Amino acid sequence: MPFSHYVNTTNRLLAALPAKERERLLAQCEPVELRFADIINKPGEFVLHVYFPINSSISLVTPLEGSTSLEVGLIGNEGMLGIPLTLGVDESPFLALVQSAGLALRMNGAAFLHELKRSAALQRELNRYLYVLISQIAQTAACSRFHVVEARLARWLLMTQDRAHSDSFHVTHVFLAYMLGVRRVGVTKAASSLQRQKLISYHRGDVTILDRNGLEAAACPCYRAEKETYERFLGYNRAIHHQNDLAHS
Repeated sequence: MPFSHYVNTTNRLLAALPAKERERLLAQCEPVELRFADIINKPGEFVLHVYFPINSSISLVTPLEGSTSLEVGLIGNEGMLGIPLTLGVDESPFLALVQSAGLALRMNGAAFLHELKRSAALQRELNRYLYVLISQIAQTAACSRFHVVEARLARWLLMTQDRAHSDSFHVTHVFLAYMLGVRRVGVTKAASSLQRQKLISYHRGDVTILDRNGLEAAACPCYRAEKETYERFLGYNRAIHHQNDLAHS
């Protein structure tokens, strides 16, 4: 299968573009393998590249004093890392690190900005995605303040599964504590509870979702709210463009 076709079927933001503009953008991308916990950008660093995840995901983390931190956003195959460039800003406001290893497309930031000026469709899709990302960050802030660790962990696991496209993935207690902004003992207690309910299995960092419906019931309402926002602003839009491409092919 041609590489461009593989990408078109797995990155939703790229798939939403008209065929000619999508192919022009893909011609300037290179496939890269992202490794678990690798740092892509640090706060204040220049954004040199943009990334379109395929079967990987990237966490947006806000470091606080000392070793404390909190994940405020998660980017998978629905979007792109490097959104500040669309606002005329070339600095990263977050620590961006790989949450789920896998494939992504990388594009030079200057080339991306050139394509952004040429393509009204790309501007439109990125504006919609920016709205969704802002909504996710706001939802995460409220979730971190008002919901218990077990419900937040269930939500996090569901979001990760959605982007990993697999029932199984690797993540350590230390990494989970870092993402959720809680002590490791809190993560251990929450994960043990989910295991006792037979919703997940967890062994030496390997997580398997055993009961998707049960995990959704255990998660806080934030997961469903975020999923509905994504589908309303990104899923429907993608379907319309796919139909248009078929009509003109």
